[in-house]
Amino acid sequence: MGRPYTMDLRTRVVAAMRAGMSGYEAAERFAVSEPSARRWAKRDRETGNPAALPMGGRRPFALAQERERVLARVTAKPDITLRELLAELQEQGFEVSYYAVWHILKRSRVSFKKNSARQ
Repeated sequence: MGRPYTMDLRTRVVAAMRAGMSGYEAAERFAVSEPSARRWAKRDRETGNPAALPMGGRRPFALAQERERVLARVTAKPDITLRELLAELQEQGFEVSYYAVWHILKRSRVSFKKNSARQ
């Protein structure tokens, strides 16, 4: 993913459009795409600033606050399957996926290996 255009360019494009240039004319003059020029002008009208939206970062996981409870459940019943754990969480009202359960356990270095307790 590329970097956002500079704030200087964005403000010049928006200023030109405020001065009467169309989105097409401003885009041609400053060598940017017309949709970008229009989007910057719209964002400036709505928020007072044509700045780019934040990029990157990490979203918190759906079970981040429930990590300790999930780990306690796995400790209490070591032969529980991920599907059973997912079903229990959904019964408690959590809207999470199989991946969310798997990911919280993987990050906690809990693995599910085949052993005699699971046969």
